[in-house]
Amino acid sequence: TLQASRGTVKASGNFNASADAEALYKSMKGLGTDEDTILQLLTARSNSQRQEIKATYKTLFGKDLVDDLKGELGGKFETLIVGLMTPPLAYDVTLLRNAIKGAGTDEKVLVEVLASRTCQQVKDIVGAYRQEYDDDLEEDVSGDTSGHFKRLLVILLQANRQKGIQEGTVESDAQVLFQAGEKKFGTDEQTFVTILGNRSAEHLRKVFDAYMKLSGYEMEESIKRETSGPLRDLLLAVGTRLHRPHILWSGSGAGTDDETLIRVMVSRSEVDMMDIRAEFRRMFPSSLFSMIKGDTGGDYRKALLLLCGGDDA
Repeated sequence: TLQASRGTVKASGNFNASADAEALYKSMKGLGTDEDTILQLLTARSNSQRQEIKATYKTLFGKDLVDDLKGELGGKFETLIVGLMTPPLAYDVTLLRNAIKGAGTDEKVLVEVLASRTCQQVKDIVGAYRQEYDDDLEEDVSGDTSGHFKRLLVILLQANRQKGIQEGTVESDAQVLFQAGEKKFGTDEQTFVTILGNRSAEHLRKVFDAYMKLSGYEMEESIKRETSGPLRDLLLAVGTRLHRPHILWSGSGAGTDDETLIRVMVSRSEVDMMDIRAEFRRMFPSSLFSMIKGDTGGDYRKALLLLCGGDDA
């Protein structure tokens, strides 16, 4: 797919799962751990290659690679490496479960995952969540959220977004959004929720251009002005992810928020890290690379910089 090429992490060309498993085993054998080997190796393999290494490791040594890594590593570096070792679907499902079942609801995670995954990915997540926890993700999300924020999450969980551009409704969608927001006193949030939740990325891009011509405002400005709280974050994520896929993360002050930084590096390094970097550079005075360099340290920093894949001076 076209999208895959926007990642910084690619599958390794001359891949040998046994050699990799041996190298990792050696790096953890005896006294001390060779963290450098671990981070250099794992950031230079795709997730599916890491799964092969994990299977081969168990075949060769009768031990679980992730358990061994957890035993040897610690802190944020451990969280990052374990994340890289987790299949993407399992990673998303665990993120959502923890966001819902933790102390208080982590709305940021719900927004990040549900607004940025494709319809097929969302369907897979819903199925895997039921299989893993014997619970209904929609019910769990609904029980923990409220108002239009909840409604938009439920719409996204239906994973029924239209495909492609419906030329016939671009103008009318823009008109309806204008009437619902800038044109009246108070905002009709339901209209925003319904349209942004159900249209494709390409379609919304056209709608936002038409909206700009009509109202003189960027859709992003309107959303920021007309809504607030988690709903505002979710509308921006759904609207601008489609418009510009990555504002979601680069706007979240990722520097000091290690949890967000780890989630993004793990889940986007093979998808659209190049776009995230470009967007970050556009929005902030420094590059994502230099922000990570200045805000993190040790093996954690080394691994993050490798995943980032380069500087945008």
